[in-house]
Amino acid sequence: MRRALGLVALLALGACAKPAAPVAEAAAPGVQCDANAAQALVGRMAADVTAAAQQRSGARAVRGYRTGDMLTMDFRPDRLNIERDAAGKVVKFSCG
Repeated sequence: MRRALGLVALLALGACAKPAAPVAEAAAPGVQCDANAAQALVGRMAADVTAAAQQRSGARAVRGYRTGDMLTMDFRPDRLNIERDAAGKVVKFSCG
């Protein structure tokens, strides 16, 4: 009986606790992607311009996908997104 009461008390206290603050993804201060710097490469084959686009944008990571593909909704300010059409040509650059 005492164990049951102790368990109930612990559960009640746990319900009153503040939720833990979400842990932000570690991004180096001042490191952000600038998709505007890569816009001149739109219309070219993605395979040919990925490295140049990453360098121009200052992005730490690159995510390539085809128009209509499902994507995760996580936001990373240091990531360059490269949207390409079915033929593999760049349709759009964006960050996030």
